[in-house]
Amino acid sequence: MTGVIFDIKRYSIHDGPGIRTTIFLKGCPLSCWWCHNPESQSAFSEVIYRPDRCIGCGACEAVCPVGAIALTQRGYVADPDRCTGCGECARVCPAEAREMIGRVVNVEDILKEIEKDVLFFDESGGGVTFSGGEPLSQPGFLGEILKACRESDIHTVVDTCGFAPREAFEKIEPFVRLFLFDLKIMDPEIHRNFTSVSNELILSNLQWLSDQGAKVIIRIPVIPGVNDNEENMEATGKFLAGLPSRPEVNLLPYHASAREKYRRFGIPYRMADISPSSGERMKELSDRLAQFGLAVSTGG
Repeated sequence: MTGVIFDIKRYSIHDGPGIRTTIFLKGCPLSCWWCHNPESQSAFSEVIYRPDRCIGCGACEAVCPVGAIALTQRGYVADPDRCTGCGECARVCPAEAREMIGRVVNVEDILKEIEKDVLFFDESGGGVTFSGGEPLSQPGFLGEILKACRESDIHTVVDTCGFAPREAFEKIEPFVRLFLFDLKIMDPEIHRNFTSVSNELILSNLQWLSDQGAKVIIRIPVIPGVNDNEENMEATGKFLAGLPSRPEVNLLPYHASAREKYRRFGIPYRMADISPSSGERMKELSDRLAQFGLAVSTGG
């Protein structure tokens, strides 16, 4: 069983309890305007080209096994219909103008990487977190590695946007100790406008997890002018307070740290004019949700 990942972050303290190793899987069904990992959205390994770094040496063109790269007015551009994503051009580029995003791994590879940090897990009460992208976009691979972690007594967390078939949640739920569940916008049409999908399936899956008694922490990215209004906070509070297993809530302030990443990858950044919420505003939102009897924290 193989999967595609694009990063491994060690010593993380914001992706669940204790010190954690976070595995980032590629592929996501959403396209959020504020996404901090735009390179995660495609399910496949891909090569990113940064023309501002290109020195015009032509090494990429020479090494390409399918002849997909040619010199144009925009630099050495790859034909997307011919490119196989093999990454040879990125390997030989002396200026790092080409970067390979995503690599194919198997369950054994990832388990070995995770087990390197078991000492830190044991001392801190940590474990492994699977994030993305959306880890449930690779349900087979995710399920197998979760089973392997459970057999090795490693604490498991899945960070999910919730947009996945119910069957995928049913298969992994027995092997997950904690779900970090993103809840962005309650109005389905506004949700579709800013993420490209409706939230009906997301809310249904959250309801199901709660019905099963799964441990869930809700993470709400606070996007000024998008979901920080009274209507959305009230709808969010009412929905969460009505769940049988009332979850904790973590409000995450928007920040523009991904702006440079968008520039580097040549992707338009649609949130350039948004400023982060003040600490005072975050407290107001936290207090508002707490009025529904929810345990609310901010930051992360």
